[in-house]
Amino acid sequence: MSERHINIDLLRHGDTGERSYRGQLDDSLSPLGWTQLRAAIFGRAWERVVTSPLRRCADFAHELAAARRIPIRVDARLAEYHFGHWQGVPIETLAEEQGDALGRFWSDPVNCPPPGGEPFAAFRRRLCDALDEVAIQAQSHRVLVITHGGAIRLLRCENEGRDFGEMASMDVPHASLHPLSWTRSAAGLARV
Repeated sequence: MSERHINIDLLRHGDTGERSYRGQLDDSLSPLGWTQLRAAIFGRAWERVVTSPLRRCADFAHELAAARRIPIRVDARLAEYHFGHWQGVPIETLAEEQGDALGRFWSDPVNCPPPGGEPFAAFRRRLCDALDEVAIQAQSHRVLVITHGGAIRLLRCENEGRDFGEMASMDVPHASLHPLSWTRSAAGLARV
């Protein structure tokens, strides 16, 4: 397959009012989160939207698709990383009780997952496979992918050739947009 760059915009969901690793817990957006997302897309246009199935992404994606009369597709592979036993635990508690493990995870997420957490290789594979499919279906359409902070960090590292240990230092605030030039052929190569 020849190399083909597809421009995709990644959008992180808005605020949920929760202050812990939410992972695959299915939180709703807070009123602030709705406001953040509506402001983030103001004046921008897409022809398709693809979303994580979790409500903090999907609820807004459905509103956007209905308001703009554009196709929407829900893709379970775009869900956030599963943080295992850390899901729902306040970050301060984790830092106090498991600070060393937390530090190891953020410096080397490939080899030091949280207890009971999703294997990093599986997380990477499902996200890259999802973006490959978006790229195949996009053709010349402008596509918005609504997903999560961890997913965006991984996809940016993958796309930019960065070490996954850099994920923790990447700024991905709520309702932030991240343009990506995704190369399908490169994305389909060997995975961790």
